Amino acid sequence: MNLYQTVEREAQAAFAAAGLSDSPVVLQAAKNPDFGDFQINGVMGAAKKAKQNPRELAQKVAEALAGNAVIESAEVAGPGFINLRLRPEFLAQNIQTALKDARFGVAKTDKPQTVVIDYSSPNLAKEMHVGHLRSSIIGDSISRVLEFMGNTVVRQNHVGDWGTQFGMLVAYLVEQQKDNAAFELADLEQFYRAAKVRFDEDPAFADTAREYVVKLQGGDETVLALWKQFVDISLSHAQAVYDTLGLKLRPEDVAGESKYNDDLQPVVDDLVQKGLAVEDDGAKVVFLDEFKNKEGEPAAFIVQKQGGGFLYASTDLACLRYRVGTLHADRLLYVVDHRQALHFEQLFTTSRKAGYLPEDVKAEFIGFGTMMGKDGKPFKTRSGDTVKLVDLLTEAVERATALVKEKNPGLGADEAAKIGKTVGIGAVKYADLSKNRTSDYVFDWDAMLSFEGNTAPYLQYAYTRVQSVFRKAGEWDATAPTVLTEPLEKQLAAELLKFEDVLQSVADTAYPHYLAAYLYQIATLFSRFYEACPILKAEGSSRNSRLQLAKLTGDTLKQGLELLGIDVLDVM
Repeated sequence: MNLYQTVEREAQAAFAAAGLSDSPVVLQAAKNPDFGDFQINGVMGAAKKAKQNPRELAQKVAEALAGNAVIESAEVAGPGFINLRLRPEFLAQNIQTALKDARFGVAKTDKPQTVVIDYSSPNLAKEMHVGHLRSSIIGDSISRVLEFMGNTVVRQNHVGDWGTQFGMLVAYLVEQQKDNAAFELADLEQFYRAAKVRFDEDPAFADTAREYVVKLQGGDETVLALWKQFVDISLSHAQAVYDTLGLKLRPEDVAGESKYNDDLQPVVDDLVQKGLAVEDDGAKVVFLDEFKNKEGEPAAFIVQKQGGGFLYASTDLACLRYRVGTLHADRLLYVVDHRQALHFEQLFTTSRKAGYLPEDVKAEFIGFGTMMGKDGKPFKTRSGDTVKLVDLLTEAVERATALVKEKNPGLGADEAAKIGKTVGIGAVKYADLSKNRTSDYVFDWDAMLSFEGNTAPYLQYAYTRVQSVFRKAGEWDATAPTVLTEPLEKQLAAELLKFEDVLQSVADTAYPHYLAAYLYQIATLFSRFYEACPILKAEGSSRNSRLQLAKLTGDTLKQGLELLGIDVLDVM
């Protein structure tokens, strides 16, 4: 159920009864549960507009809510706030409904969309590094939530598999007269570095590399075969990383820059024909008045370089046109480093003007900040090198496994390794997803692997604690009427019924940290409930009801963590 909407509907009806049907309710969850479950804040604004006493007006609204099937009490506080407490019978009835539902009471959207989400997008021909982590796991979580809410999600891994670097690699391969045998990944990394040195230091080699780019883009069969070799090796490495991370990205989701090569010139020609792109110093440029500089000059969005070469802008325009025209997207999400914000704003503006992005299709830049080291600088190795993503994940599993063995020395090696992998990978992902994606965050091993605070290990342990209850519970009746009498029983029940609200919010805003914060709140509340309201020692309806709350808590934690891409364990 959508608890927020249910309470809001009741509040709107009370506003109408008080003569305030044109005024917004301004409903929010109560900050302090001692005062209630929700708070209405819209009366003060309505009173000011109507030139009435806000407390008197608030009292009218509160009286209109009296005897409501949803609201137990409505009390006026301060200058005109109204604190709402939900009826235990209403909460109990909906807890029962959620327990009987495979989706825990979460309804699918009544307006499903086709959402194309662009995430991960590493450059090929070299190993993935930590800079690819955020896009990969943020995009994966958003896609899971959108799918769960009933949307059709099309994942697109827009890998960098085209352009100058591949001309450079082919030129170096030919120069070294290597045979066409497959490289080991480590060899490819070293090979890339050696080719880059040659490219940077030898102008003649650089010119040769550019000639190979032209051959590649022109469809030369020999060059294409060498290019495919580099791409296949890189993609197999990327897929191994995705599998370790537990991402839903599959090889069939790869739609790299090369996919749009044949459409680049037609797009530029179309922009010229529509009068959007003009020639400027040999290049084709779209001038955007929406992005003027301090001197009042429009921004230049270059779509074709001097000499006919193409840029990211050219590829991204062709790509967007494909996603709308062929994939029939209703909504486009680009999960990309926040430093690319201006590029995407200009891309969307140009696409709207060209008709590639109709008004009924929403395009969103889902920006994210940088992963920082404890020194406040972008996360690097001690020697200052970029951290390989595979090395980071290996270290996470090793650290978590050591921690698990320390806490439970009696565990067998295989069991410790299994738990260590689940905890380690979960910790890395949750440390990121629990932060507002637009912020930079500090990568801290000790903090993320802690079993206390807002961490994956804490939430995973909370889940195992619930499972432990049921291993000891014996027989109980999951279908018996739910009876809520204690304050913490009601509070936990009300929070569990907000699951749909939170998921809808994540689907609408693409902020996974809303879900992380909610799960932490559930786990923390359950811990307090567990201490204050004995479960197994309780009797009769109290025992059944508390087991029902525990069951729904475990189910919600498991489903919520799964939507963040994090696994749970029955035993830790």
